[in-house]
Amino acid sequence: METKIFEMAGFNVYTEMYWRGEHAKTVLLINGALSTTGAFGQTVKYLEPYFNLILFDLPFAGKSREHNVPGRVVTKEDEVRIILGLIEHFQVNSLLSVSWGGVSAMLALSESPASVERAIISSFSPVINEAMRDYLDNGQAYLAARDKRKIGSLLNDTVGKYLPRLFKLYNFKHLISLAEHEYKQIEFHIAQVRELSAKNYVERFAQIKIPVLFVNGERDEYTTAEDARQFARYVVNSHFVVVPGAGHFLDLESKSAWLASREAALSFLGGEVAVSEYTRLSPSLV
Repeated sequence: METKIFEMAGFNVYTEMYWRGEHAKTVLLINGALSTTGAFGQTVKYLEPYFNLILFDLPFAGKSREHNVPGRVVTKEDEVRIILGLIEHFQVNSLLSVSWGGVSAMLALSESPASVERAIISSFSPVINEAMRDYLDNGQAYLAARDKRKIGSLLNDTVGKYLPRLFKLYNFKHLISLAEHEYKQIEFHIAQVRELSAKNYVERFAQIKIPVLFVNGERDEYTTAEDARQFARYVVNSHFVVVPGAGHFLDLESKSAWLASREAALSFLGGEVAVSEYTRLSPSLV
């Protein structure tokens, strides 16, 4: 792995590069809200043998944070410009996003970057359902009070309920130790997320013409597989897969979810899929 800081859209962006060579296709991995490159540890394991991989931390998070001016808010449009800059620099062939990273990923795709051939959008839907709205409401209330313990517990009790205990412990420690400007960034992020169904977001997705695979967990109450199918109204070349027994965090939750996520990703992106007993049980792309 090689690391480097790039200047993108007026920010300094920490990147990690796993490079197989010019013969391999290049995949850009896009984090969910406030996540860092570390959240892709399990994803890298099944993609690295077949693809060049680019991971990055947004300016306010992870290893990008120390290279940027504290307190400068990063908008969704800033995120899109960073993604488009990375796509152009690395001539990225595919995107893979998780959770709320799907917003900026799909907005970037709506700009039709020339090198991108296909994309996987995981744990995302075009609507804010009742469960997600409740999650956001509680998040805003705990942030307003700066109740760090409740902020730390909220993710693990909701979207992260199926994560292994070790991941929950990491999440809690991470969320209670954020700097003040990071909490302000979360507040700003939630305000932007609430505009998801507005014309300036979802309807722009209709500009996406490449094949897009939407992957959702069977037990995910917050970005449900049923809600994700509404993307077919906007993205003309939509495909869908449901990961059996998985919640919002898919390949982080269990070995079976990891195997199903691996098969779906490699089948769609063109990597080889190892034959296993689980392959017989995994969902097909539809």
